[in-house]
Amino acid sequence: MKFKGKTALITGGSRGIGKATALKLAGEGATVAVHYSRAMDKAEAVCEQIRNMGQRAIPVQADIADRDAVNRMVATVKEELGTIDLLVNNAGDVGDTTFDELTPEHWDRIVAINLTGPFNVLWAVKPGMIEQQFGRIVNVSSIAALAVRPNQLPYAAAKAGVISLTKSCCGPLAQHNIRINSVAPGAIATDMLGEVSSEMVEQLRSTTPLGRLGEPEEMADVIAFLLSEESSYMTGATVIASGGRILIP
Repeated sequence: MKFKGKTALITGGSRGIGKATALKLAGEGATVAVHYSRAMDKAEAVCEQIRNMGQRAIPVQADIADRDAVNRMVATVKEELGTIDLLVNNAGDVGDTTFDELTPEHWDRIVAINLTGPFNVLWAVKPGMIEQQFGRIVNVSSIAALAVRPNQLPYAAAKAGVISLTKSCCGPLAQHNIRINSVAPGAIATDMLGEVSSEMVEQLRSTTPLGRLGEPEEMADVIAFLLSEESSYMTGATVIASGGRILIP
């Protein structure tokens, strides 16, 4: 039980990679706060699965782009479950749009969710981690941060910012026994793929060197590794888990 006695907060925990991670950590003994933005029923369903494992879990709601809402969420987790030991900054939104159709308003929304949001959650959680001199953080980036994605300009820029945020924070946090790393997933079989055409899904599959899409549970395994003491000498790193898609221009 790698995470017995630890409290975890998973943003975007009601589906996809976040859900798989919440279940993975609970299976290893963690108490879990499952964050959601709108899908309360899905978050509660994940919590019920966790409770059926014999672990504690609560759903918590916030617009992570709203700093006050994030502070209230973290306060709720601390009050009900205790100080957060493990943070997974997973919530995000792709928001595909072409270069010509991109508006400043769309840029603001996507960057707020994918970069300002993780910052808000990190800044709300870190005082408790510093006080207890322990914390493990994983920020979920994307291979879009590392390769050209013409229809994902604000998303790619924000996810690149997540990698930079991770690197920039590792030094100051390390002196408090807080490790922070990130993971850059490739094409993963989540609900987000339901928003694109079957032709696009097939193209993603066929252009991935391993010949398939990744599963949320595979990303959860990587995240759990980075949160665990199996990665005890890693901080400020970004693990690419893309089936080889990082090789694709």
